[in-house]
Amino acid sequence: MLNEILIRFLVGGVVVSAFAVVGDLLRPKSFAGLFGAAPSVALATLALTISNQGAQYAAIESRSMIVGAIAFFVYAACVCGLLLHLKLPALLATLPSIVIWLGAAIAAWYVSLR
Repeated sequence: MLNEILIRFLVGGVVVSAFAVVGDLLRPKSFAGLFGAAPSVALATLALTISNQGAQYAAIESRSMIVGAIAFFVYAACVCGLLLHLKLPALLATLPSIVIWLGAAIAAWYVSLR
C-alpha cells in the first residue's frame, strides 16, 4: 500500500512537471493551466492502473475518461455561451449547467456502451 502511494506520488509528480514545462512553452500563458492538471493526472493514473489491474481494465478507465471529457466540454460550452451571450453572473451560468453536464455524461456513457 505504501509502495503504491509512493509510486503514485513520484509518477504523478514527474508527469505533472513534464506537462508544466510544455505549458510554459506555449502561448498564451493562461493556456498552460490545461497542461498542468488533468492530462498529467490521467496519464499517471492509467500507468498505475495498467501495472496493477492490466490493460483491459485500463481501457475501460480510458473510455470513462473520454466520456467525462466530452461531458465537460458540453458543460463548458454551455457556461461560455451563457456568460458571453446572455451576460449572466457566473453562479447563474454554472449551476443550471451542471444538469446539462449530467445529461451529457449519461448520454455519452449510454452511447459508449453500445
